[in-house]
Amino acid sequence: MKERFAWAKGARLLHGDAGVQANLQRALSGAPFRIGGEGALEAGEGEFETLTSGSSGAARRIVRSMPSWIASFSVNARLFGIGQGARVAVLGGLEQSLALYAAVEALHLGADVLVLGHLPAQAQARALDGVDVLWASPAQLRLLLAQVEMPRLGRVIVGGSKLDDGLRAALVGAAVSEFYGAAEASFITLAGAGMPFASVGAPYPEVDLAVRGGEVWLRSPYTFIRYAGADAGQARWQDGWLSVGEMGRIQGGLLYLSGRAGRMVTVADHNVFPEEIEARIMGMAGVRQAAVLPRRDSLRGVHLVAVCQGDALREAAILAQLRAEMGALKAPKSVIWRADWPCLPSGKTDLRALQLQVDPTWP
Repeated sequence: MKERFAWAKGARLLHGDAGVQANLQRALSGAPFRIGGEGALEAGEGEFETLTSGSSGAARRIVRSMPSWIASFSVNARLFGIGQGARVAVLGGLEQSLALYAAVEALHLGADVLVLGHLPAQAQARALDGVDVLWASPAQLRLLLAQVEMPRLGRVIVGGSKLDDGLRAALVGAAVSEFYGAAEASFITLAGAGMPFASVGAPYPEVDLAVRGGEVWLRSPYTFIRYAGADAGQARWQDGWLSVGEMGRIQGGLLYLSGRAGRMVTVADHNVFPEEIEARIMGMAGVRQAAVLPRRDSLRGVHLVAVCQGDALREAAILAQLRAEMGALKAPKSVIWRADWPCLPSGKTDLRALQLQVDPTWP
């Protein structure tokens, strides 16, 4: 029989409503399951379904084997001390792949779990005080720290997007472990102390990496089986290697990402990755959130627009700094400021909603 998820003896759900309790009991029963999403369950024996973040479109359903997650449980038990007696918290809902993984892993290993996605920031902060391990995305952390002071934490495991300088500084006092991964691939790299900030780290244990034609490919025991439903998805298989559409390079054994191939735009015949520019903006004073999106341009074909949340009085300085650092071609031509910020259930920015504001005719 295939290895299944199981609720370990002594593991407890310390915080979570009745729906969370029921969903975790279902997930840890060993039977096929899915939390969230629509359509008939396609997972078979020893399998389950989870959802992608949907940052560039609707969330996709993916089918995984339970052993593909269990294979990394023992690795994280060793790396992060997750096991009997540990208190593990998640800020997202269980329909999100990151939160579901963290909760299932902790209970499978015998730890105690707090699922806090449904709570307001003040209640989250009280529940988090003294937690051993917190799993969160940068977007979730920014939302929390915009409303409360940093709670006392042992370790923060961050995934979903790159940490910016300001958020990293706000996490002082906690051990920060940053990983790069995808719902289709789980863990790909892990960043450690002393590694260059621009990199996303070295390969996670048992992951092989290769870059072919600028595209990142991986081989590991943690990958998904297939997409479910009618959506064919973006990930591609080739001779046992998987690509999730990221472009990048390997240098000194570390992976450096340029951005998603699906977000790349061509400005005056030059390929530009918006993620690179977003990372620069997020490191600037006065910016809480940032996204860079294309707008049609009769002269260049396309130019870029930054959408930001923060101090609008910083606009001239931000644009001048981007032009100086990145050149007039890459630098956004203008900034749209928003008091609110559209987010997906995963906590990631809703890029489709912002694109409608920047240029509703795109693509």
